[in-house]
Amino acid sequence: MASRLVAHLGPQVLAGASAQTLAEQVRALILDGRLTVGERLPSERALALELRRSRSTVTRAYGLLEADGYAVRVHGGGTRVSLPHERPAVPTDDDETAIDLSIASMDSTPGLYDATVRSLPRLAALRGTSGYSLRGLPELREAVAARFTERGAPTTADQIIITSGALNAVNLVLASIGRRGSRSLVEQPTFPHALEALARHGYRMLPTPVDIDGWDLSHLADTLLHSRPHLAYLIPDFHNPTGATLPDAERARLAATARNAGTLLLIDETTAELDIDRGWAPTPMAAHGPHVITVGSMSKIAWGGMRLGWIRAEESLIRQFLATRPSFELGTALLEQCIAVELLDEMPALTAHVGARLGAGRAAVAEGLAAIDRLAMPPTPGGLSTWLDLGSPVSTSLSLAARDHGLILPPGPRFSTGGVLERRLRIPITLTPERTREAMTRLRRAWEDLGDDRGRSPREHTHAAVI
Repeated sequence: MASRLVAHLGPQVLAGASAQTLAEQVRALILDGRLTVGERLPSERALALELRRSRSTVTRAYGLLEADGYAVRVHGGGTRVSLPHERPAVPTDDDETAIDLSIASMDSTPGLYDATVRSLPRLAALRGTSGYSLRGLPELREAVAARFTERGAPTTADQIIITSGALNAVNLVLASIGRRGSRSLVEQPTFPHALEALARHGYRMLPTPVDIDGWDLSHLADTLLHSRPHLAYLIPDFHNPTGATLPDAERARLAATARNAGTLLLIDETTAELDIDRGWAPTPMAAHGPHVITVGSMSKIAWGGMRLGWIRAEESLIRQFLATRPSFELGTALLEQCIAVELLDEMPALTAHVGARLGAGRAAVAEGLAAIDRLAMPPTPGGLSTWLDLGSPVSTSLSLAARDHGLILPPGPRFSTGGVLERRLRIPITLTPERTREAMTRLRRAWEDLGDDRGRSPREHTHAAVI
C-alpha cells in the first residue's frame, strides 16, 4: 500500500524526478496543506522503493527540504514535516497583501443584513425551547423541500435534515452509512475536501475523468458496473472545478446504471444555483430514485460565513442520519436557520444577484488571461471557477512561483486523487473585478517567471522556485 506522501505525489509523475524536483513537489504539498506540520515522512529507503529511485536521490531531496526548513530529522523518529521559522516571501492566510485563490467564494449578498433583521422575531420566538433540533426548523425544512419540488424533484420536509454546511452534511452521511474499506467512485478533478472526507472514512477512490466539456460517460458506466462501488460522490451542476453540467438524459442513464450496480449516489449541489448564462436548468438528480442522497448549502449563494446546509434523502436514510448525528452534533445554529428561511423566500432575486456577480468576475478573469501568453479562458457558463489548460505540466511550479508574488494558488493536483492534472489550474471567478484584476496581474508575473520552463515538465526543472 502506497504511503500518504506517494499517494499525493503520484508515483507515475515522479518516477524519473530529480532530487530537486522531488523536494519542490513535497514543499508544494506542505504549503498547500496536504502534508501537515509534524507528520512523519516515509523513510528514505521506503520512499526510494516506492518511487523506484535511488536512495541517494531521496536522501538529497530530504536534505534540501531540511536545509530550507521544511523538514526536520528527529533522532529515532525519522523525518517529519516542519515550516521555516521565517518565511517573509510566502503569503499566508493572515497576510493582508496576499490574494487567496484557494477559496472560491463571494462576499455576502446585499440582502443578508435585511434578512438577518427580519429573522430576529422568529429567533426570539424560539427562546422558550431547548434550542436543540436534530432535524432543523420545520419551516426551513419546508422551504428547502419546496425548492427541490420547484426544480423538479418532489420533496417533503420529512426528507430534509438541516446541517452546519454541506461538508458537515457529507461527513454525517459517511458517518452513518460509510463502509470502511469499500470503494467510492469520484470525479477527477473534484472538491478536495470531499476526497479527504472519503479517505478519512476509509474509502478507496476510483477516479472517473471530467473536463470542461463534461464526463466520460462510458468510463463512468464501466467503472460502476465492473467495480460496483458502494458510493459515488458527484457534482453534476456547475462541477467544481470544471464548470461542466450533466444533461438531463445523461442523469437518467447514470442513475439507472448506479441503481443496477447497487451504488448510492452522493450528489453535491452546493454549486447548483450558480448560473450565469447556461440557458437551461436540469432536473435535480434527486428526481431519479431513492438511491440518491443530495447535499446542499447556503454558503455559495448567500455567504461563506453562513454555515448552513442540508441533506435530502429517502426517509429511511434520514432516520439513519438522525440516529448518528448526536454522536458529534446536536443540531444547527438557530440564527442561521432563521436567516435562511428569509433568504429562501427571495431565491429569484438572490440567484439573479449571484449570477450578475459571477458574470462580472468571469469577465475580469477573461480580461486578465487575455494578457497572459498562451493562456485563454474556456467557456464558463456558471459555477465557482474556470479550469485552465496550461499547455504543459507546470501547475505546481506556477503555484510555487505565484507565492513569490503574494498569490495563493492551489495547483491542479490539489483536485485529484494522486498527483495528476499538472496541466490544469483552477481560477475562481468569485472575487470582485478589482481584486481579480490584481490577481491576474500577479499570475502574469508568476507565469513570466517560469520562462522556458513553461514548455518543460516539472521533472525537467533544474532550479527551485523561490519561496
